Amino acid sequence: MKQIDIPPVWLAIAIAIVATIARFDPDDLSIKHPVTDLIAGLCIGAGLILIILALIEMRKHKTTFMPHGQPEALVQNGIFRRSRNPIYLGDTLVLLGITLRFDAVVAMPIVPLFALFIEKRFILKEEERLRRKFRAAYAAYCTKVRRWL
Repeated sequence: MKQIDIPPVWLAIAIAIVATIARFDPDDLSIKHPVTDLIAGLCIGAGLILIILALIEMRKHKTTFMPHGQPEALVQNGIFRRSRNPIYLGDTLVLLGITLRFDAVVAMPIVPLFALFIEKRFILKEEERLRRKFRAAYAAYCTKVRRWL
């Protein structure tokens, strides 16, 4: 079960929910505009860039990027100087961008709900593993870098 209990699966589920809602979203709630499309594209692009940068940094440090895995290194370089969870932040930005792109105004609450779900399901457990393994180093890192931004 852990093989499919990964954030990309939950992101795909959230996107499917947004797409379904978008089909039934009333036209009078539309925020469709070229600027909205631009913001949607920027969110999706920024999210994908964050994910890629984080994966590259984690590969450099030879540590796992699987949420249920045991970390081998405390990554504090690159994008991890700005966010302790750039992959999850990237996932959330992608979902926001897709929600905007689908013009699914009614589905907007799914974005913060997804972020909260990811935090409870993955981030808190990962942070506990990092706290146990890297103790003082992780505590110092948490004082310098915020969980999301």
